[in-house]
Amino acid sequence: MLRIDDLHTHYGTSHIIQGISLEVGQGEIVGIFGRNGVGKTTLLKAIAGWVTPTSGSIAIAGERINGMSSDKICRFGVGIVPEDRRIFPGLTVSENLELALSQVRGRTAKDERAALDRIYARLPRLSERRKQPATTLSGGEQQMLAMARVMVGRPKLVLIDEPSEGLAPMIVEEVFAMIRDLQREGASIMLVEQNVHKALALTQRFCVIDRGRVVELGSSDSEADRGRLFKAIAV
Repeated sequence: MLRIDDLHTHYGTSHIIQGISLEVGQGEIVGIFGRNGVGKTTLLKAIAGWVTPTSGSIAIAGERINGMSSDKICRFGVGIVPEDRRIFPGLTVSENLELALSQVRGRTAKDERAALDRIYARLPRLSERRKQPATTLSGGEQQMLAMARVMVGRPKLVLIDEPSEGLAPMIVEEVFAMIRDLQREGASIMLVEQNVHKALALTQRFCVIDRGRVVELGSSDSEADRGRLFKAIAV
């Protein structure tokens, strides 16, 4: 589903991503791990079109997408749940979800209504607050809304950045259940997450990034690979 070849990005003179190559298969969840500031978030932003790569290639289902605008990449089937959630201020819960639906081409009004009904049935807490300004939700509810906003679009590839950060354990369980739902619906997922033990229970493979480079790749089920992972991220 996703293939990245020798990707480089810069912020000014700072060389952030330094030649990353990585693949994500159809319906696969790949964990992206590493210490703070090593380029994990920049990698997701480059895929989503929020950061323009200096060189290298990003392809979805064999079609190169780097160089496309972020809105075109979204319509191509890439959804992102950013670390800061980016809930639209001034809009209600339902308006946030309806705006996400507007990015999906070829749906009828009936299809859109059915998509919203599925989300509200899955997340009754959001259903109860559908007319509430979204920025007045709790942090956990905003995270669920950010996830739901992606889910209504049925993307091919979902990029998720630190979904458990600052959340109560019960909300974390709900958010991770939503990630499993996305996978069951056929999405491929890149998951950046500091809670490595919890993420390993969800992912099939992992990648460790350090100073903008891939330093480890492995299977989440392999004890030997997990050992190398924890050694690589140890402070």
